Amino acid sequence: MRSYSDLIHQTFYFPTEEFRVENGELFFNEVPLMEIIQQYGTPMKITYLPKISRNIQQAKSLFAKAIQKHNYQGQYTYCYCTKSSHFSFVVEEALKNNIHLETSSSFDMPIIKRLYERGKIDKDTIIVCNGYKRERYSQYISEFLNEGFRNCIPVLDNMMEINYLEKHVNVPYKVGIRVAADEEPNFDFYTSRLGVRYNDVIPFYKEVISNSSKASLKMLHYFINTGIKDTVYYWSELSKFVQMYCDLKKICPELDTIDIGGGFPIKTSLHFDYNYEYMIDQIVFNIQEMCRENGVPEPHIITEFGSYTVGESGATIYSVIGQKLQNDKELWYMIDGSFITQLPDVWGLNQKFLMLAVNQWNNRFQKVNLGGLTCDSQDFYNSEAHTSEVYLPKIEDGQTLYMGMFHTGAYQESLGGFGGIQHCLIPAPQHIIINRDEAGNITHELFSTEQDSESMMQILGYTR
Repeated sequence: MRSYSDLIHQTFYFPTEEFRVENGELFFNEVPLMEIIQQYGTPMKITYLPKISRNIQQAKSLFAKAIQKHNYQGQYTYCYCTKSSHFSFVVEEALKNNIHLETSSSFDMPIIKRLYERGKIDKDTIIVCNGYKRERYSQYISEFLNEGFRNCIPVLDNMMEINYLEKHVNVPYKVGIRVAADEEPNFDFYTSRLGVRYNDVIPFYKEVISNSSKASLKMLHYFINTGIKDTVYYWSELSKFVQMYCDLKKICPELDTIDIGGGFPIKTSLHFDYNYEYMIDQIVFNIQEMCRENGVPEPHIITEFGSYTVGESGATIYSVIGQKLQNDKELWYMIDGSFITQLPDVWGLNQKFLMLAVNQWNNRFQKVNLGGLTCDSQDFYNSEAHTSEVYLPKIEDGQTLYMGMFHTGAYQESLGGFGGIQHCLIPAPQHIIINRDEAGNITHELFSTEQDSESMMQILGYTR
């Protein structure tokens, strides 16, 4: 094993559905990355839109298969949670697949209004309104309901939120209740700060919602921070939640839907082997079995997938701009960007993304540390999901090495503060949208240029 290509082929099952190499250069979903780099340069964010639709269709197809297999009587609805990526091109690509939306704050609601004005959604689109609701958020929700968005469903995060709605909504409306799930045993606290305690749900329904002349309870919602995983913890929380649905359904005939929040994992390594089909089949089966045991109809199922929807569509491409051997063992490749500012989950959560060289695959490989441009000691990347080391091709004289962090399409721009001020004033990189035309040909366009110093000066108050 001599070359970087040998290393990857012998370590992983390679090529994959998404990645292949030709003439020592990487293709991502059949996109020749070196051609994109040569046109636009680095650092660069990429969004490959067709991957969004592909993942949505996969989930919808697998739920339909499980529902048919088990003769499940409820329906399945796919919601995209906009907080994962609010960009218009992301949301509009997702909406091409006959899906619905989930919001998190008052600032989502003007986006929903604009999508309606553009004809991307209509008043029958389901809008699941999650999050703690301050007055402005509740005001937007009330306005939507009064304007005829009959499937705008405020999910009550606490028992006080219904008071504003009762005063300001003039039509019959549906609500959900978020149930406060127990966190994983190793979490910092036992029960989620979000939602209504299990012991309070039924009394709250009996004393408040059932006595309303306008509100009806449509949905129960819960959210698992760690996502949908085949663990004892996940199945235990799901069972407890479905039992709450069954108990409440017996006294609340209008209740007919559960929202199982917490999404599917995405690939953070070429070793990824998550079985989506098995998990979906078991979710449908377990919900049905519990409902039959309790003698209640199966509920409709809503999921709200964020990272699963958009994460694998994204990539962040860097150039290696220098090498530094700091002692006998630690070789640094310095990149023309920053992990802290451009991929903040690397720093904040120790998140691992799928990392591959873009070119020079025929070169020998070596162990390296990747260093970002900020002065912060934490601005580095030195391990992957499958190993505690990072390997990349050696750089020969006169060569430039490009490397990519893949599946970075969810949360990174919003957490990093797109268009804002970053640590050490590292600019937001340019962003390229890649798509395919009706004939399947690759198209690309510049969505945003690299942030310039003038915009930073304006934000900081040096120019007015």
